Amino acid sequence: MAQVIADRRDLDFVLYEQLHVDEMTQLDRFKDFNRKTFDMIITEARNFAVKEVLPTCAEGDKEGVVFEDGKVKVPQCFHRAFELLVEGEWTSLMEDPQWGGQGLPVCISQAVGEYLYGANWAVMNYGNMGHGTGKMIEIFGTPQQKEMFIKKLYTGQWGGTMLLTESQAGSDVGALTTTAVKNSDGTYSITGDKIFITNGEHDLTENIIHPVLARIEGDPPGTRGISLFIVPKIWVNEDGSLAEPNDIACTGIEEKMGIHASCTCSMALGGKGRCRGLLLGEQCKGMKIMFYMMNEARLGVGFQAFNYASTAYLYAVNYAKERLQGRDLSEAKNHAAPPVPIIRHPDVRRMLLEMKAYVEGMRSFVYFVGQCLDRELLSVDEDQRTYYKGFADLLTPLVKAYCSQRGFDVCVQAVQVFGGYGYTKEYPVEQLVRDCKITSIYEGTDGIQAMDLLGRKLGMAKGQVFINFLGEIQKAISLARQAGGLETLAAEVEKAVSRLGEVAMHIGKSAMSPEFKIAFAFAFPFLEVMGDVIVAWMLLWRAALAKQKLEAGAKKKDVDFYEGQLKTAEFFIQVKLPTTFGKMDSILKSNGAVVEISEAGFGG
Repeated sequence: MAQVIADRRDLDFVLYEQLHVDEMTQLDRFKDFNRKTFDMIITEARNFAVKEVLPTCAEGDKEGVVFEDGKVKVPQCFHRAFELLVEGEWTSLMEDPQWGGQGLPVCISQAVGEYLYGANWAVMNYGNMGHGTGKMIEIFGTPQQKEMFIKKLYTGQWGGTMLLTESQAGSDVGALTTTAVKNSDGTYSITGDKIFITNGEHDLTENIIHPVLARIEGDPPGTRGISLFIVPKIWVNEDGSLAEPNDIACTGIEEKMGIHASCTCSMALGGKGRCRGLLLGEQCKGMKIMFYMMNEARLGVGFQAFNYASTAYLYAVNYAKERLQGRDLSEAKNHAAPPVPIIRHPDVRRMLLEMKAYVEGMRSFVYFVGQCLDRELLSVDEDQRTYYKGFADLLTPLVKAYCSQRGFDVCVQAVQVFGGYGYTKEYPVEQLVRDCKITSIYEGTDGIQAMDLLGRKLGMAKGQVFINFLGEIQKAISLARQAGGLETLAAEVEKAVSRLGEVAMHIGKSAMSPEFKIAFAFAFPFLEVMGDVIVAWMLLWRAALAKQKLEAGAKKKDVDFYEGQLKTAEFFIQVKLPTTFGKMDSILKSNGAVVEISEAGFGG
């Protein structure tokens, strides 16, 4: 049977052969699990996704969301899927059972998410977005706030959001104008307007908890004066019961290019002067607190883009195996020759192998970062915790921006494989292109992620985190050399790593020089080349493991898979990676045209 959404064999390869996630069951935290239970959970997620969630994707896109009298109605088909999602306790797999979670490792939660989010991101996000809201309250909330909110957010009984953006501020969050005034009972009166609020209003949950950034009157301007408030749609009594509606209202929804079934709301707070909120954490520490949610969201967005790519690739490869069109190139002049599946045409094979390389490289990448999060949490040694936290911090903007870009590229390529049919709504890939595009924009555009990488992350611990990153790639290079037969690929990746280190040093110094604007003009190209090297690293690592398996006498059913790993690495490293060297050369040259051209010179 053809695989859909995610390739289970490849997923298992990453979990158990590349990252050895099953070894985590030896730890006390995961002692109640074993590989069999992990596999059962993933299989059940796949069954639920294919049977109940996937059918809602196209239907939900067609129906969209409806805004009437301040209320938002989601597609009707979402209600059953959402109810089953909550009943099946799929909304918080990796959190403490104390708060309604399942206590799973991050990587297993990611594997489940591949199927559930890949089936229909919109419906899943209604149930899971409260996770980030709950996590902030778990870390920074008072004991009473934790009891009031966390479990209902984690279990999907209540929805969650994040209210940052304002029309006049955009990504410059420090320019917000939403205000807070302390009341005699310790609550705060909130007044302001927010835009682009995902899930700001809908009819799937009885309550929605809004984390709202606002400035308490008299506090400093900019981000240093911002505080964070818990603002429920329905006010919550101290015993956890629901009281009266709060003064927060949806004033409209956006008509979007994609994710039509996900509501993007404009929200008005305090229009009647009665919007109340609870301060979360310390006053003026709102941005620091929100970044915990933002980092989770950035990783989630990169994972979202990867999910679209995985789904699009499988649609394309399955279609290419079935669609008969044209004669085999070797029979081009033989008009009597029968048509062949388009997967036999060289250009289609080129597209599919490129898609495969990026999908599998991204899969290993996002799971590697997930394992870093697990290791940071579980390490008893402080140096080890610092080591893995550094990796997660360094790689977060890359997961977000690189996977968003390459995920979209894969979806576009899928349309090309389908040809004219791909451009029609009769087939699913045109929706994936539309839906995926948003991932390079929200939770910080790709340019903002690149500025974060260059301005904050590259120099962490005086550059030691980046050096550790290069050292991890060297481990895969050594493994490939030991496997035998991969020496040429290992040498190419080693050359790329060496050049990346040179480019990082150059752009890092430039960013601290009078030519800093030119450096930041090359911030995203630098992020791209770093992402390319990461994919080469992951594919070489995979190839080395596959080579070992083949040399040891792999099972017949696994031979094609392992040989496919070798060819995928060979293709990317020999065909795609050379263009990365050209990009690195351009960064080293640091041409100043972008900064030097006059505004009038752009025309318009």
